[in-house]
Amino acid sequence: MAVIEVTDLRKRYADLTVLAGVSFSVEEGEIFGILGPNGAGKTTTVECVEGLRRPDGGSVSVLGLDPVKDGRRVREQIGVQLQQTQLPENIKVWEALDLYASFYANPRDWRGLLEEWGLADKRNARFGKLSGGQKQRLFIALALVGNPRVAFLDELTTGLDPQARRTTWELIKQVRASGVMTVVLVSHFMDEVEELCDRVAVFDRGKVVAIDTPAGLVDGIDADHQMRFTLMAGDLVELGGLPGVTGVTRTGNQVVVTGRGDFATAVTAQLARHHVLVSDLRIDKRTLDDAFVALTGHSFGSTH
Repeated sequence: MAVIEVTDLRKRYADLTVLAGVSFSVEEGEIFGILGPNGAGKTTTVECVEGLRRPDGGSVSVLGLDPVKDGRRVREQIGVQLQQTQLPENIKVWEALDLYASFYANPRDWRGLLEEWGLADKRNARFGKLSGGQKQRLFIALALVGNPRVAFLDELTTGLDPQARRTTWELIKQVRASGVMTVVLVSHFMDEVEELCDRVAVFDRGKVVAIDTPAGLVDGIDADHQMRFTLMAGDLVELGGLPGVTGVTRTGNQVVVTGRGDFATAVTAQLARHHVLVSDLRIDKRTLDDAFVALTGHSFGSTH
């Protein structure tokens, strides 16, 4: 069952087209990623879905409701962690959670959220005294305190150190495992999307250029990649005619085989059949970065 339906969403500011016909759906209980470089239209899309911005065209449905016409009913059922959020400098952590909980009919126990998100020892700390990572964890807790059916997390781990990022990922997995919440995760971190998302919409220049699982996006790359190995014993057998192989180069005992699809399986089977011993065999792993380049024709950090 789709809990979010976005169809032909459009948004312009003067002569700048921010969204040029964005469409996707989000299924109940999944972690759905929105991936793209800065300026690709990710945050604008999510703000339209949340009802914070009014689109110029297209339609949005959240839990069967229009986020503009039914704004209050939608807000009662969603939690939002914005990309840029601020609180009064002197508000205490527990006061912020208690305040946000009061906005909802059936909130979570905010004391439990303090424990879950590693903020228990900061209960009485003032917002202005928190580190960047602590503020980020507080914002996530605030997004979840209303016991939402859908949580929107925009740049989830910005400002967190590597260990805190991993801890946050595990907590988000636990949220999803409970089966009561759908998560929309906006990110420009490839590793985060690969780790967390069931499916991902790749944004570029105001459009969705692909929707698939992270693995599906990578597997769909129609481009050469390589496997490398060192000959230990035996002569190198003919590899050039194998399915998917597009090139073989040898320098001394170092061999590089280039190919597409599942060519590596054919190569390793051929070596085994002819009892060719090799070492240091490795296959260059294709990544979401590679998929983005293949889909858009430019690197992730480039806008041209």
